[in-house]
Amino acid sequence: MSVRDLIPWSRGNSQVPNVYRGDDMDPFLSLHRNVNRLFDEVFRSFGPPSLFGGTSPIGGEWPHVEIKENDDEIRVIAEIPGIDPEDIELLLKDGVLTLRGENKSDTEDKDRGFSERYYGRFERRLALGRQLDESKVAATFKNGLLTVTLPKTEKERANVKRIAIDNTE
Repeated sequence: MSVRDLIPWSRGNSQVPNVYRGDDMDPFLSLHRNVNRLFDEVFRSFGPPSLFGGTSPIGGEWPHVEIKENDDEIRVIAEIPGIDPEDIELLLKDGVLTLRGENKSDTEDKDRGFSERYYGRFERRLALGRQLDESKVAATFKNGLLTVTLPKTEKERANVKRIAIDNTE
């Protein structure tokens, strides 16, 4: 293949692309289609229905959470940047932590005649177990991170049984 075959337009005065030659013959067209497909797949889920409805482009859910557990408590850390704590609601019922909220954004520039409004809701439910001391649950919000600390009951702490693993093959 020569360098001339890689150029999608002719050398004449016209900058119009040549006739479609197929993906296998035109590497630039193939690259262009693959990049478009990549952007479509990534940005398809950034709209309000997807972002605040639960799914993200990599198959997870929004807001992203990290759950840490030790013998005494369960700690849930949720990344919720750009949202005021007043717009977040936390519920705990039967061992299920529900995190829901609403994102409201208004931008207006009267000098340029520009305004933008965005509203979206999100909700995420996490099944954590029924053996939580609901009277001692605490939550803090700082720098876009919501941290919920859920202490375990004494009964839950006593029910932990360590299981030995046999390493024979």
